[in-house]
Amino acid sequence: MVCPLNWGLGHATRCIPIIEELIRQNVEITIGGEGGCLELLKKEFPKLHFLNFPGYKINYPKEGAMAKTIAFTTPKILYQIYKEHRKLKQIMQYTHFDIIISDNRYGLWNKNAKTIFITHQLRVKSTPKLEFLEPIMFYVSSFFIKKFDLCWVPDFKGENNLSGELSHKTILPNVRFVGPISRFSNSPIKNCEIEQKKATNMLVVLSGPEPQRTIFEKKILAQLCTTNIKTTIVRGLFPKEKRIQNGIVVHNYLGTNELQKAIGAADIVLSRPGYSSIMDLATIGKKAIFVPTPGQTEQEYLATFYKDKCLAYSEKQSDFNLERALEKSISYKGLKAPVDNKTIKQEVNLILG
Repeated sequence: MVCPLNWGLGHATRCIPIIEELIRQNVEITIGGEGGCLELLKKEFPKLHFLNFPGYKINYPKEGAMAKTIAFTTPKILYQIYKEHRKLKQIMQYTHFDIIISDNRYGLWNKNAKTIFITHQLRVKSTPKLEFLEPIMFYVSSFFIKKFDLCWVPDFKGENNLSGELSHKTILPNVRFVGPISRFSNSPIKNCEIEQKKATNMLVVLSGPEPQRTIFEKKILAQLCTTNIKTTIVRGLFPKEKRIQNGIVVHNYLGTNELQKAIGAADIVLSRPGYSSIMDLATIGKKAIFVPTPGQTEQEYLATFYKDKCLAYSEKQSDFNLERALEKSISYKGLKAPVDNKTIKQEVNLILG
């Protein structure tokens, strides 16, 4: 069973190359999950088995820090982890899984299966005011991660990495760095050369939890009315549909090949700095403008991380100005990394071995 967390589509998209490798190895696969993640994987793999597996019901705040919300709802999260662990135990009584691959679902370990946990965030970031909670959150998360046989971190080991302190500040004994994972790696479309020029063609990729996804979408649409830049928007919603709105091409959803073509055709991509998006953009080789989800400390850290390296320009959503961001982004180098999924293929071979 492969089961991603339903907090944004990125947890599902980075499971795609893993599922593809399992299919090549003639493994019988069940995909567990809920919401948009499950819908996306049904579209990518319509012939596989699917299992509705509810996740953590956490309401994203309209204002304020997500880390604070998580900190004060920790008992609820722990209860949800306990519930999914119990549900898996019940399922295993009548459907035996030899291997369980969990993307950020902390309760999916089982003594009767080989279990793998996927995360790029071994250490949960907090706000400066709540920084004293980080050791506590690390203790809680590492307690569960150690229950799994392996923890796959989708990043390079060492200084030249994509996730910074999120994955490299503290290492657990069952951690294996498997290299960045991208659903675009095996596409016949060649990686793009990053050009230092003013963007005239922009792709906007919207994602993440509500209500912030819709708030950001409205802000972008309002500012696009004052520019003449050619723009395509992918909303990250279902069902799949396309429309033209004030000269802007708007897609609810694009499949893997369609999205890579859209990214390749754009001069610049405006998106959240979700880690899966970063891996995808680095795979293709693309300039980006990042606007982190307000209060989501992981994205705020990654936005600063790439801005400090002069790789991707970023601004806060509250005072985001599209024209200024496009002008500033010219001097940033863009994202490019040798992502080929070879290591994850080797890891799949090992767990099947």
